This record gives sequence, structure tokens and C-alpha cells, in this order.
Amino acid sequence: MNLISSFSIQSWERFYRANFINSLTGFKSLSLIGTVNAEGQTNLGVFSSIVHIGSDPALVGYINRPTKAAPHTLANIQATGVYTINHIHPAFLERAHQSSAKYPDQVSEFEEVGLTPEFIENSRAPFVKESRVKYALSLKEIIPITLNNTFLVIGEIQHVKLEDDILMRDGFLSLEKAASVCSNGTDAYYSTQLIDRYEYARPGIAARKLVT
Repeated sequence: MNLISSFSIQSWERFYRANFINSLTGFKSLSLIGTVNAEGQTNLGVFSSIVHIGSDPALVGYINRPTKAAPHTLANIQATGVYTINHIHPAFLERAHQSSAKYPDQVSEFEEVGLTPEFIENSRAPFVKESRVKYALSLKEIIPITLNNTFLVIGEIQHVKLEDDILMRDGFLSLEKAASVCSNGTDAYYSTQLIDRYEYARPGIAARKLVT
């Protein structure tokens, strides 16, 4: 087994190092974040850094890259205070990947890649109509990460849209039924399959498998 030092990692070519570190953290949830600016221009971007923050209140966070590299999503959220997070599925994976291209300010990624903005009452930010699992959030906090000029963006869930067969009786979302895609590195995408679910773990008691 190889032992690689931080000195060696830092000496690598930029894109090789990025691929290595991005792959090292393992499979990640993959979503499209939909926003709109103050003038109504829609925007769409791919993010794989989305993380559950808490359930009461229902908070979700994501990491926004430095504003020089990825300015539009963060600027739109700051301007309007709202955004959506939309799961990606194989049927539109290629179009979702293409939305990561650096389009000009005045260009909507929805239009460029052929995805459909969807709006609901009392929610200004666009959903991706093609997504089977999606939710709208209101901005709660933006935390600058000074180590690398990124930002932790935290929002509270306001609306959820999902197809009926995905929601289980105990509140669990069976995402393999939605065929939600995950990612590794910066350009590799994977399907998922449930292995098992287990009861809540308690000391000295072997957790049993849950029947789903």
C-alpha cells in the first residue's frame, strides 16, 4: 500500500492533485442548484458538496467555490435569499454536466443545456422540472472559509417536491427508486443501490436489519 505525504501531494500538477483529492473523499451526492438574479435571469450549476446540517430546523449546506471561479450562484442567492436543490438522474446527466461550463452572466444554463425551469407559488427560485427529488430553500447564513476563500452556504428547507413512490412510511427516501446519481472526483458519475438498512444502534444490542 502506498504512503503519500502532503509534500508529495503539493508538488503534483494542479489538475492531477484536484482529481486525487476530490476522489479521496469518496462518493458524494450530486445536485443542480437553481437560482435567479434580481432581474429574473435564471441560473443553474452542478454541486457535489451538499451536506445535511440539521433536521429541526431543516437545514442544508453546500460549499461555494471562490467567487472568481463560481460567482453567479452565490451572487443570486445573496440578491434574492432563495434557491433550489435538485437531484440529478441518468435521463439528463449529460445536460446537467454541461451546466458546469462557465457561461456569461446574461446566459441561462437552463436554456443552454435544455433543462426546464419550474416555478411554484410563493417560491421565486426555479426548480429543475426533470428532477424527481427537489427542494426550495431560504438563505440563513453564509460563512466565509478564509483558508481557501470558499463559502459555506446554509439554507432552511421551505418546500419539497418528490414523486410518491420515493417516500417510505417511516419518512425515509428511497433514492434508488428515483435513480438519483452520485459523483466522485470532478467528472465521474455513479448509480446507487441499497445494500441494507439497520435499526438505530444501541450499546450492547445488535442492531437488526430493517424490513423495507
